[in-house]
Amino acid sequence: MQLREVTVVKRSGRKVVFDRDKLSRSIEVALRKRPVEEERVERLINGLVRQLESSGESEVASETIGDLVMEALKGLDHVAYVRFASVYKDFREPRDFEDLLGSL
Repeated sequence: MQLREVTVVKRSGRKVVFDRDKLSRSIEVALRKRPVEEERVERLINGLVRQLESSGESEVASETIGDLVMEALKGLDHVAYVRFASVYKDFREPRDFEDLLGSL
């Protein structure tokens, strides 16, 4: 059951309807070949979707969603967290990884 339609505001300012499948694919890519039960992944995704839909906001910045995913992955699997962060934060050099790993 969807509580509220959420619009994602991209960095460019473009607005798109939130796509649960896109969120799920991003998380699954980060978790590829990691020893995490599918049930835990589904709970994580459902929790993120519920959080977005029940926030009371009709528009959410893509950065907010990315931060929520990073925080959720950090608690689930550190390797997936680093993988997601490297794409989301657009890492360019090894120092970017060092800085992120230092925060773990």
